[in-house]
Amino acid sequence: MSSERLVNPDLESQEQSIEGGLRPKSFKDYVGQERIVNNLRIAITAAKKREEPLDHVLFNGPPGLGKTTLSLILAAEMGVNVKVTAGPLIGRAGDLAAILSNLQPHDVLFVDEFHRLPKAVEEILYPVMEDNVLDIMIGKGPGAHSVRLKLPPFTLVAATTRFALLSSPLRDRFGSTYRLDYYSNEEISNILSRSSKVLAIKVEGTGIDEVARRSRNTPRIANRLLRRVRDYAEVIGDGILTEKVAQEALKELGVDQLGLDDTDHMVLKTLVETFYGGPVGLETLASAMSEEPDTVMEVYEPYLLQIGFLQRTARGRVATKRAFEHLGIPWDADDSTRRSQTDGSQSRLI
Repeated sequence: MSSERLVNPDLESQEQSIEGGLRPKSFKDYVGQERIVNNLRIAITAAKKREEPLDHVLFNGPPGLGKTTLSLILAAEMGVNVKVTAGPLIGRAGDLAAILSNLQPHDVLFVDEFHRLPKAVEEILYPVMEDNVLDIMIGKGPGAHSVRLKLPPFTLVAATTRFALLSSPLRDRFGSTYRLDYYSNEEISNILSRSSKVLAIKVEGTGIDEVARRSRNTPRIANRLLRRVRDYAEVIGDGILTEKVAQEALKELGVDQLGLDDTDHMVLKTLVETFYGGPVGLETLASAMSEEPDTVMEVYEPYLLQIGFLQRTARGRVATKRAFEHLGIPWDADDSTRRSQTDGSQSRLI
């Protein structure tokens, strides 16, 4: 039986239709991110009173925290149409022109993975966002000439997981920028309670709380785990989600009490057992795992950093005392053997 990495962003498209059904459709049903929701409520109410489009909005933060959901709710609360696309799909100025020319006044254009826009397209966006005009070049060579297209007033809503990759001129053209934070266990439990009703899952006791505790404080992962636990409950647990059923299902999935899966344990074991806890350079660590450095840095590391199992230092990645204890490996800060072996390999670590 093959296993899937529950936090792998590449799996998002496979369950997009199911996740779409679990998305809240209004602020009333949205749980968490209270400060952002309150600010958006005020901005939307003010824009509707003035009969103007909302200022351009940029959402940033780790995957799975609700950037797309908030963008769709924003359009629904404004009572306008929303066009959805992604940065990698807009490869040329002509692609952007085709999308913008089909917008109606006050429409919302949602662009996911905004940091992956080509540089040439990014520069074309400047006058679009400031003056609602699109400048495009027609033809090539001496006969080429610029054409300016007037666009209807609209709202660009962008989402990115790599805020630092956006240029300063592009970031400055957004009227509002919001960073989404991780959710509390209570908020995740509330989200899962709503999802269980949508999925018609029978819940008894603290089964929902058990799933919430292992969800990495991320709604997307929580809902994905809930669907897998539902499968187990229907086959093994008479269709009822209890704490015991949740524990058994998550154990079968390889998700421990902290939400770490087999790949997370591989990262920690490689760092602790192969490199004596570090420090070790990113490329060396990734090579030892047969992974790409970007995958290790963007997919595996964030949660390990969040729970204090991993540190990034000038010399490389270092496993903390908590990581050793979680793996059941003795920790000795004065272990001269481990330190000397680590120092001796520095020439190939960084």
